[in-house]
Amino acid sequence: MKQFDLNIEKILENWETYHAIREIIANALDEQLITNSKEIEIIKENNYWIIRDFGRGIKYTNLTQNENQEKLSNPNVIGKFGIGLKDALATFDRKGISVLVKSKHGDITLSKTSKQGFSDIITLHANIDTATEENLIGSKFILDGVTDEDISLAMNLFLKFSGEEIFEATKYGQVIKKNGQTGNIYINGVKVAEEPNFLFSYNITEKTKAIQKALNRERSNVGRTAYTESIKKILLSSSSAIVAKELANDLQNYNEGLQHDELSWLDVQEHSVKILNQNEKVIFVTSSDLILHRDLIDQAKSSGHTVITIPENLKNKISGGRDFSGNSIVDISHFAVVYNESFEFSFVHPNDLSRNELEIFKKTQMIIELIGGLPSKVNQIKISETMVKELFSSNETLGCWDPKTNNIVISRKQLRSLSEYSGTLIHEIIHAKTGLGDVSREFETELTKAIGIACNAALKNETKKKSWFSL
Repeated sequence: MKQFDLNIEKILENWETYHAIREIIANALDEQLITNSKEIEIIKENNYWIIRDFGRGIKYTNLTQNENQEKLSNPNVIGKFGIGLKDALATFDRKGISVLVKSKHGDITLSKTSKQGFSDIITLHANIDTATEENLIGSKFILDGVTDEDISLAMNLFLKFSGEEIFEATKYGQVIKKNGQTGNIYINGVKVAEEPNFLFSYNITEKTKAIQKALNRERSNVGRTAYTESIKKILLSSSSAIVAKELANDLQNYNEGLQHDELSWLDVQEHSVKILNQNEKVIFVTSSDLILHRDLIDQAKSSGHTVITIPENLKNKISGGRDFSGNSIVDISHFAVVYNESFEFSFVHPNDLSRNELEIFKKTQMIIELIGGLPSKVNQIKISETMVKELFSSNETLGCWDPKTNNIVISRKQLRSLSEYSGTLIHEIIHAKTGLGDVSREFETELTKAIGIACNAALKNETKKKSWFSL
């Protein structure tokens, strides 16, 4: 038998038995990954707990404290230093747990003995003895004195054994359905932190410099600043409808301040909107939209849209944007435009007008001549029973220039008086003539000119009438 000085100067006094078991499981999982061997075993036999992998088998050289180049070159393994195993063995000794490690390379037990050359210094040593199972495949850790609860607590520190459901895997890591009220943060499958106000749990598989720096010897209580950017990358790389819907549903709590912490990140909010817009028939509105544009939102609901309430700053971010399939994001502005473009008029034939309405309508040509005639591109002047509603208003438009059909359409309501009809008709003729929209200086200038021409023509007619009567 040979004795190997573990040379441990600082023992982790706050480690419990399950922390040590975690290290043994982590090493077994790393060996499985590196050697592509079969699943590890965690079993109980005759009141002993056994943790076994089916890799190359542990050697006494694995007890040295140095960087493992094989692990450093593999981004998916859990450990990288030899210190984790030594910490585990020291914790087992402190807790009075008996340890027997078997492989084809030898059997390892623990003992306290004098440091070589220093009889007054007692340190923990690994006793390296001849293998009792020369044909054993892999390594077998046999633990005497650990409880079922210790094993359960250790296994729950691994995503593999947690029972948590993976919603989606990205190149940066995985989005995981949270079990209970607390979100767990895993790095390569090992839990390093808990987040009580996270919407999901996460497994980070791309270790950034910040994470590598923050991963301490204890693998616990890693600060949020170390992994925030990694979690953002995971969420911004997600594309599944279930993740987007969970995020979007959580947005509903934004105005009440009850949303989870991921939804405080604007870029994550925008990403969830794009995915949801791509996969669902939705309309994104703000709390003020719900008050100001109730009719439009009711119309959206009746046409099958699910209403998603979002904060104002997100509305500004997504307005006019597109989702990942190139579709326009449906906010209140976009829905209003699409709704108006799809509107169909209910035209009224002149023969169906009342006597008073028809008398006013017959003056159409006289009104046109007052402003110098009708633009050549206008086909007809039509009367409609129904009119499209004004954008962001419950009021119907009084008239419109329809460039798709080259018709001017006037609401039947305007035939109640000659002044209302003629004013609306002149207004729409200027739209047809100029192609300009409302509320622009250019349009107002053209409208002013038309009013001047109409007044000039009317005054000339009045002058002619007076001259005729004076003869």
